[in-house]
Amino acid sequence: MPELALLPMTAAHGQAVLAIYQEGLDSGLASFRQKAGSWQDWDRQHLAVWRWVALDDRETVLGWAALSPYSSRADYAGVAEVSIYVARARRGQGLGGRLLGQLIDSAEAAGLWTLQAGIFPENAASVGLHQAHGFRIVGCREKIGRSLAGPGPGPAPGRWRDVLLLERRSRIVGRD
Repeated sequence: MPELALLPMTAAHGQAVLAIYQEGLDSGLASFRQKAGSWQDWDRQHLAVWRWVALDDRETVLGWAALSPYSSRADYAGVAEVSIYVARARRGQGLGGRLLGQLIDSAEAAGLWTLQAGIFPENAASVGLHQAHGFRIVGCREKIGRSLAGPGPGPAPGRWRDVLLLERRSRIVGRD
């Protein structure tokens, strides 16, 4: 694998981030959402810090990881939701693990005590990645939403879908 850098995401990475996000959405395994939307929408929905991109030696974005707020309530300030997406051509090469590790380390260093992820059970690769980084399945939200018509190989439109809820408690924050 060529040289790889993990760097904080900036608006300059925005279009590449959205393209990789759309690849994930098109798979039918990543989200109920169908369109990545605009950079402004994406930026507003994610926390300003804890955004990472993986770049190759030509500064091409190969994947990204970011956190979204779990709640606006102060008592949940240390809880965030994980998003991680890797370009289709780079999946299965350990890139997701490096991004998720960086995201976890930076979140814990800043005092976050719980990271969570909602993942379709059919997305075995994502479930396995999260479990390898200390996430555990804490429940299944059965028939939480319906699939919409989409371009990818995902489930038929109108089909109810389950979402696994995974969480990772910090090993260094909130242990008392």
